[in-house]
Amino acid sequence: MDEPPPLLDVVLFDLDDTLYSTTAFSLTARRNAVHAMTASGLDLEEDLVLRELTEVVAEFRSNYQSHFDRLLDRLGRGHLGVHNPAVVIAAGVVAYHRTKETDMEVLPDARALLDTLRGAGVRTGVLSDGLQVKQAEKLIRLDVLHDFDPSAIFFSDQLGISKPNPKIFGKACESLGVDPGRVLYIGDRATHDVAPAAAAGLKTVLYRGAGGKYVEARPACTPDHDVQDLRELVPVLRETYRLPV
Repeated sequence: MDEPPPLLDVVLFDLDDTLYSTTAFSLTARRNAVHAMTASGLDLEEDLVLRELTEVVAEFRSNYQSHFDRLLDRLGRGHLGVHNPAVVIAAGVVAYHRTKETDMEVLPDARALLDTLRGAGVRTGVLSDGLQVKQAEKLIRLDVLHDFDPSAIFFSDQLGISKPNPKIFGKACESLGVDPGRVLYIGDRATHDVAPAAAAGLKTVLYRGAGGKYVEARPACTPDHDVQDLRELVPVLRETYRLPV
């Protein structure tokens, strides 16, 4: 007797705080940057500088290009003594980027699920909010490109639509040539992942295991699946959606 066909065509992943812990990485990278800046001449306590840097990022947003310049403006350049501000800023920038080489890693449960899906021949992709260059860099640094269908990688500023607009999910499904009801979307944000994906007709997973800053937010709607560990999805994919995993 033939096996019934699968009920999903594509599994799409969010990137930040889903494939890797963006929140944990950012804190480590900022700490390293602050340490480098104080070692290069910024004469202030590191905890104070870190608090101010965190506020700068919150106020100017993460894609702003001059966080460390604004940090020194905020702290007052009198704390530099004879040291050149350009050198102190460069020390912070270099330390931040060096952290990408050492601390940007795929979460273990994400790695396990990706391996399982790839082994089963399931079509997978990424739908991520953010600047295309920065988000693409993350995929390369995480070494996950081989896990995804290259035609199923979407960034909001390429699509011209940003989360939480449900149109971004509809446009991705249209590009993939699949019905939204046959796509499962996995993300960490109730408001920006689950609610708009569900509104567009996709099946949804709320993932809480990365410990991101939105983990405590209450869903505006109930996700189809709510998991702490992405490996919990393997029996769900097999038994609910008939995928060969």
